[in-house]
Order: sequence, then C-alpha cells, then structure tokens
Amino acid sequence: MTSFSALERARLADELAATDSAAPTLCEGWTARDLAAHLVVRERRPDSTPGLMLRPLAGWTDRVRRGYAQRPYADLIRLIRTGPPRTSPFALPGADSAANLAEHFVHCEDVRRGRGPAPAAQLADGLQDELWRRLTRQARLTFRRAGTGVVLATPDGREHVAVRGGTKVRLVGEPGELLLVAFGRGRAADVRREGPAEALAALASARLAV
Repeated sequence: MTSFSALERARLADELAATDSAAPTLCEGWTARDLAAHLVVRERRPDSTPGLMLRPLAGWTDRVRRGYAQRPYADLIRLIRTGPPRTSPFALPGADSAANLAEHFVHCEDVRRGRGPAPAAQLADGLQDELWRRLTRQARLTFRRAGTGVVLATPDGREHVAVRGGTKVRLVGEPGELLLVAFGRGRAADVRREGPAEALAALASARLAV
C-alpha cells in the first residue's frame, strides 16, 4: 500500500507542476520555484540543513537554495517527485514518513493557497486521522510560544490540550487546518478560534513554527 508520505509527495509535485514558477506561496518572499528549490536542497544537500535552524549558518543554506533555484523548474519538480537519493538521510527506512509527511502537506498548501483561498483539498482516506496523530504528538512543542492555553478540537468532537493555562484559546478545524496553524500559517487556515479577546490576541501575535 502506498504510504501517506508518498501520496503527499505526489500531490505536492502535481501542485507545483500546475503552478507557475513565479507564483507566490504562503512562505513569505518565496515563489513556487523558491519553495521547490528548498525541498530539493533539504533532501539532497545535508550540508545545508543546519542553516534551517542555526541563524549563523543560514547564509550558506540560502546560497545553496538560490543556486538550485536557477535550475529548470521542471527538473526541480522531477527531483521532488522521485524522492531523496540513496545517500540522503531521508532515504533511511522510515525517515520519509517521519520527516516529510507534515512537511509536504503544509508545503502543498503553501502552493495551493499562495494566491488566496483555495477549495478544500481532496485528501487520501485516513490522512486527516494520521495528521491528527502527528499534530497531537508534537502540539506541546509547536504551541509552546502561544502565550496562552491552547485546546485543539475537530468538528467530529476530538479534543487535545496543547498548552495548559488559566485562559485558553480553542481552535476548531480539520486536523490538516490545525496543522497549518501549528506551522505558522494560521492566517490561511480554515479554523474557528474561540476564547477571550486577550488570549486570541496573544495567539495571533505568537511566532508558531515547527
């Protein structure tokens, strides 16, 4: 059976192929081409990975990404679609699913929603449940800077306390939409926010990212 991570990789590649390389994305300042180059570099240039987390090394990471962005757009999409080479850490057993499922889901939505609201994506059966499992496992980490208590809830009644607190915000949406909030894409997510005004303001101004 094809894994969810493989399905989301294919969906992301298809979305990039259907999008002009100069189209904006939800990644501020990045076009579809820039995002495609980032995805290729992430899997194929491990020497540039530390710069994604360590600011002193970010210049090298950006230089490598900009170099790959000069390649033909179709070649970048092909490299994304075919996956990491055998020498990549992402080719280790289980690494693609662990590290790329949420990444590819979010980046696909970055492309789809870069020019404004988009219709609901047609996702594989069971994917929302898997995204909920991933989200709740890392919720304490991803919402640690929320500045308020946070409860995640889905329309079918599931709930998870991400951050405990006297005042709290309740976020209601499909797991994929809640994941977008966790990855800092709250403005583009179809999520209902409930709670006191000061708690809502704190969450709105927080820097959320995985």
